[in-house]
Amino acid sequence: MKGILYGIGTGPGDPEDMTLKAVRILRQCPVTAIPRKAPQTCASYVTAVKAVPELREKELICIDVPMTKDRGEIRRKYREGAERIAACLRKGQDVALLTLGDATVYASDMYLLRLVKDMGFGVEIINGVPSFCSAAARLQVSLGEREEQIHILPGSYEIEEGLKLPGVKVLMKTGRSYGKVRELLMSGDYQVQMAENCGMEGEKLYRTRKELPEQAGYYSLMIVRDKKEQRDT
Repeated sequence: MKGILYGIGTGPGDPEDMTLKAVRILRQCPVTAIPRKAPQTCASYVTAVKAVPELREKELICIDVPMTKDRGEIRRKYREGAERIAACLRKGQDVALLTLGDATVYASDMYLLRLVKDMGFGVEIINGVPSFCSAAARLQVSLGEREEQIHILPGSYEIEEGLKLPGVKVLMKTGRSYGKVRELLMSGDYQVQMAENCGMEGEKLYRTRKELPEQAGYYSLMIVRDKKEQRDT
């Protein structure tokens, strides 16, 4: 009997945000896979092992996916990773593939899940708390009210057109392009709030645009609204 690949969202960083289902599946899977070359550099693994300490004793597949926009290189690494996962599934071993946040939102696990599914194996997805929901809760703000639209944007890419959209703009993982994003937001008419390392050690919350630091880490999420009246946030 073939094993099943589980794509598991571990939430944004707080192990207490992991679902009961995620914890149960992690405990029952004999193999864990992560999209990093070492567990100590993988935020989803660091989160998961706090909730399920026995992960340290399980077989671990480290898939070295480079932080690059070179699609050819990324596809090659994912194919290599999918083959390693498939080798375990052929032996009847279930594999838990970890990803930070939710498993369906800008998540690296989706590429591997598709490849493995195309090989003829069963896959399942277990949702995690999305980072933007966790950030909004920690900032104590609403993401959307009444007819207000919500737009989820990748902050590391071009966002000029996205910022013109009505309603709330959520900029995810702005770290790589933070300087440019900050400059755009400071020069426009926006309310801005930001969570850096939401749910992780070293979490920082910025409740107004004026509080935004000159530099920020990779896991920096912004909630942006058009400025209302004289409120400068």
